[in-house]
Amino acid sequence: MKTYKSDTIIIGSGAAGYTAAIYTARANMKPVLVNGLQPGGQMTITTDVENYPGFKNVIQGPWLMDQMKAQAQSVGTKIINDTIVECNFKSKPFKLVGDSKSIYYGKTIIIATGATARWLGIETEEKFKGYGVSACATCDGFFFKNKIVAVVGGGNTAVEEALYLTLHAKKVFLIHRRDKLRAEKILQERLLKNSKIEIIWDSNVNDILGDENPKKVKGVSIINNKTKKIKTIDLDGVFIAIGHDPATNIFKNKINLDSEGYVLTKSGTTKTNIPGVFAAGDVTDKIYRQAVTAAGMGCMAALDAEKYISN
Repeated sequence: MKTYKSDTIIIGSGAAGYTAAIYTARANMKPVLVNGLQPGGQMTITTDVENYPGFKNVIQGPWLMDQMKAQAQSVGTKIINDTIVECNFKSKPFKLVGDSKSIYYGKTIIIATGATARWLGIETEEKFKGYGVSACATCDGFFFKNKIVAVVGGGNTAVEEALYLTLHAKKVFLIHRRDKLRAEKILQERLLKNSKIEIIWDSNVNDILGDENPKKVKGVSIINNKTKKIKTIDLDGVFIAIGHDPATNIFKNKINLDSEGYVLTKSGTTKTNIPGVFAAGDVTDKIYRQAVTAAGMGCMAALDAEKYISN
């Protein structure tokens, strides 16, 4: 068991956490970053990245996170392999407890624990992640130019992803387990008017079909919930859009969260309802969910934390 004390403790190691670490280290705040269960965050399960500024050629998500980590360390960040399991924001300095039983004391805390996409939970989905299975159309839609794709889901996210994918794909199937959508009416109207989109009602994906060498998606097997008939659709990509879960379980009843569990921040800042505790990245952002926006919020959180300490 160890004890760490710092001007700032950063919880999480995706684009938001690493960027916050770089900025706080450069401000001589001697940040301690606790990297959590998935060091590098969601970008470590993203293969090709083509929309992160500064790189002419396609880069790999894990490589980008390795570069951010190395940069954070090079400017003075202490990175700890641990997962925070308890937090106390009632006393100063703030106290965190790790799974390793280590104790962390911070004058400020930056929460950058991220969010994870909900998946269908079928074996072949895991097998083809990054090879035609994705949970982010704006990240990966470009790779499906003039191809056939499917979106699974029926809420706002699913409809928005389907509409976005029509900018690239020649055909988009929307597969929904019910007979009506949960999305807002205006989005439904846009969807129904789009000739590239075909809705498959009352159906679940029960298998994703593909090749081994090279590994790629070739189709999906779907089952109709009413007739129990199974059919196969040939396609090139599957986008799962059944929601995200923010990693905020340990913060329940400790800071203000919204009804879905996302950390609430004051408009235009990364400030939570507790002075000295800040949040950045996907843990507070259910709209954009991009590495570049997470990095930008990590920078904001670092500047907010630095200002808080100087005051």
